[in-house]
Amino acid sequence: MLRSVPTGRHDDPVRFIRRTLLLGGILLLWMLVIIGRLYQLQIIQYAEWLNRAQRQQQRTVEISAQRGTIFDRHLQPLAMSVAVDSIFAMPIQIPDRAMVASLLAPILGLDAADLNGRFNAYKTFCWVKRKVAPEEAARVAALNLAGIYFRKEMKRFYPKGDLAADVLGYVGLDDKGLAGLEYAMDGTIQGTPSRWLVDEDARRQTFRSSEWKGEPGKNVVLTLDENIQNLTQEALAEGVKKWRAAGGAAIVQNPSTGEILAMASEPTFDPNRYERASPPERLNRGIAWVYEPGSTFKLITVAAALDVGVARPSDVIDCQMGSIVLAGRTIHDHEPLGAVTVDQVMVHSSDVGAVKIALRLGEDRFYRYIRDFGFGSRTEVGLPGEEHGLLEPPRHWSGVSIGELAIGQGIGVTALQLINAYSAIANGGVMIQPRIVRDIFREGTHEAIPPARGRRVVSEQTAEEMKAMLEHVVEQGTGRTAQLAGYTAAGKTGTAQKVDPSGRYSHTHYVASFVGMAPVDHPAITVLVSVDTPVGAYYGQEVAAPVFKTIAEKTLAYLNVPQDKSAPSPLIASSLTPAPSCRLRRGKAAGVPPSSPTPSVAEQVRVEAVSYAPQEPAARGTVMLNTGPLVVVPDFTGRAERQTVNECERLGLDLNVAGSGLAVEQRPPAGTRLPAGSRIWVRFSR
Repeated sequence: MLRSVPTGRHDDPVRFIRRTLLLGGILLLWMLVIIGRLYQLQIIQYAEWLNRAQRQQQRTVEISAQRGTIFDRHLQPLAMSVAVDSIFAMPIQIPDRAMVASLLAPILGLDAADLNGRFNAYKTFCWVKRKVAPEEAARVAALNLAGIYFRKEMKRFYPKGDLAADVLGYVGLDDKGLAGLEYAMDGTIQGTPSRWLVDEDARRQTFRSSEWKGEPGKNVVLTLDENIQNLTQEALAEGVKKWRAAGGAAIVQNPSTGEILAMASEPTFDPNRYERASPPERLNRGIAWVYEPGSTFKLITVAAALDVGVARPSDVIDCQMGSIVLAGRTIHDHEPLGAVTVDQVMVHSSDVGAVKIALRLGEDRFYRYIRDFGFGSRTEVGLPGEEHGLLEPPRHWSGVSIGELAIGQGIGVTALQLINAYSAIANGGVMIQPRIVRDIFREGTHEAIPPARGRRVVSEQTAEEMKAMLEHVVEQGTGRTAQLAGYTAAGKTGTAQKVDPSGRYSHTHYVASFVGMAPVDHPAITVLVSVDTPVGAYYGQEVAAPVFKTIAEKTLAYLNVPQDKSAPSPLIASSLTPAPSCRLRRGKAAGVPPSSPTPSVAEQVRVEAVSYAPQEPAARGTVMLNTGPLVVVPDFTGRAERQTVNECERLGLDLNVAGSGLAVEQRPPAGTRLPAGSRIWVRFSR
């Protein structure tokens, strides 16, 4: 009997469909995964992968923008950017990298092995040396090496050398400000850098390059006056050198506007070669040097007492023959004084008298006035590195603290804080915030500078009484060496002991200071001079006051401030000996030598030794003197102003300047033989 065997054919369609659906599902899932991945790469991660590709195919080189120019108040450039050559290489185009490195290294002062290593590390682009000297660029160009190229970059240049270097600061190789205003205003001056894009193919060959232009920085106009800054630096440097001091600071300020006309530090440096300067040379002593002011601080003590009403200039103070004991400490005067007026306390700079006046004030009121005068806080002048100073509140004072503060001990001040306090007295009791920046502009656009803020610190009557007492200090007291020819002056000397490493006051190291104003009735300038650790003398009247006199006389004459005091009678010609020093003067009209100039204050005490054109002495009413060896006038044509000044200083010639830029004309002509101290005239033009 036959049995039928099931063939299963009725199951084949179902199984086929299942397998088809399974395969289709797998294919669909695979396609979804591929689509999802493509979506992730092309949509979600597009920017990331594009950047990666560009990093592999492109190289971006950033080129510094042209920094804005820094001008003085008369638009004389103090810091500018000039185009110089930078050398770069495309190593893939260099056939023998080791040989090229050995040729370039000695010319550019580089290490050959290091340069060859850079050639091997970077295939398409690397800097060889940036911002090279013109002679270096010329020598490299003469080699005509394959794969070595040049590109212009901007390099910071300071045409006046060390003039206002501590204020201006300096920039690094990447054109970033590193100090001074270059650092403080870097965002304003720097501008937007340019970018140079280099494209490469798979074989690392360059096939395209493009450049995006940046935007130059904004220009800055300072309140500084180039000429006042120059004469201030010269006077301070001469004083520091004379007394073999560790350094010094000098500031000239307009008390009615708060504008800083000059801020000098000694020692200083050349910002064109800032890497060679030591830290003390880079220090701006006007804002970053904190020192005890000594007797110059008695201005605050007496002004506060007058303003409160606990003392009057005519009040009598018993100075106890020069000593007083306060909390177990004896404070001595430099001379024994008995009963004297408050005015005479200032004239004789009595420590005992100042202590007694401070005791009348009391701790809280005295501290409040110290703070009101700006001590213990920054002036916010806009310069980096400005210090607060040192001032403890009354809760931290000891029994002797009020006596120490009265005579300028136990407190640390900056030169800018101190001159600003004196400027407040000169300005009728209103303190104006000091300022160093006058204007900001770029290609017709102007950034408004808000007006300086002012606040009253003492009454106008107190300010007038203080000016009268400070004038007596100059006329009768410790400031007699600060008397000016043709102008009244008011000020105060200061001699402060420095603290030695043991924490005690030194008997050999001092800070000698003088702060004053002129003319007294309507002060046009306030001048501070502080000299650190002079040798051979240390009193402010010996060391600092004569420097004040030099700066103030020249500045007032330069500003054409009317004289308010009769000048001394001229000396007879036979008794004169011209000093072999160079004094920089500005002609009133550029391009025309003054044929018969009106004598300045300083010139009224001497007689002209030589005229601009050869003529008989009797024709000018002068007497030719036998002043010793003659010097030959150099040819100044094409020289910069600073070079001319330095050369005249070396030769002992009295320089009169007109214009700015490079020398184009001079009187007398080159080759003329003149006695040391004779005046010459040089016209500069841009």
